[in-house]
Amino acid sequence: MSESETQQAEDERTGQLESCQRCGREQGLVGKYDIWLCRQCFREISRGMGFRKYS
Repeated sequence: MSESETQQAEDERTGQLESCQRCGREQGLVGKYDIWLCRQCFREISRGMGFRKYS
């Protein structure tokens, strides 16, 4: 089994088909509104995107 086949099999098993558009990380994704950023990148740039923290 080649590396790409192994990765594809893992993606099918975990359902993880997307990755962060900014850093490429595959865990902790914010997929709501089709943003597809990991939580760390989202936290860094969310204010510039117009999101506000309420508490």
